[in-house]
Amino acid sequence: MPEQSWNNSRREGVGKDRHDLFERTVLPHINSAYNLARWLTRNEQDAEDNVQEALLRAFQSFETFIVGRDARAWVLAIVRNCCRTWLKKSRGSEISMALEDNFPAVTWSDPEMELIKSANSQMLRNALEELPVEYREILILRELEEFSYKEIAQIVEIPLGTVMSRLSRARRELQARLSIATGETRA
Repeated sequence: MPEQSWNNSRREGVGKDRHDLFERTVLPHINSAYNLARWLTRNEQDAEDNVQEALLRAFQSFETFIVGRDARAWVLAIVRNCCRTWLKKSRGSEISMALEDNFPAVTWSDPEMELIKSANSQMLRNALEELPVEYREILILRELEEFSYKEIAQIVEIPLGTVMSRLSRARRELQARLSIATGETRA
């Protein structure tokens, strides 16, 4: 009888250790996970749902995580896969929602300048939202999350050369969309 209770308490301790390790390793990256999910789903509620699903999957498969590897890349790969699955299921319905402005209000600046900045930010968001998912995710991972090409290749599970070519195409496409939005034409 004492052996059985020791085994039960030992299992509870291992579970608690696993839970603590998960919290220390994965939860610091929840903002990056949400940011990626929001850009991929284009909807705050859907992003929250996908991050929640991804964190559940991450916890369930946490034993596959190799300590010492980049936890943020591992979590974002799971978030990406959840979002991709969700996008495939919900392709039939068009999802669009203007993203809230997450830039802090600057109280000392010129109101006209703030209006211009806000219009430019909205124009950039709109252009990003119009990009195909394959381009949007590469841009977000590189420019906003500041992952290296190698890390992006691991997250998206594509060759390094493909990351570079998609990023190049994504930047050109984004520039073209911004040029159209601002009425500029390239010579």
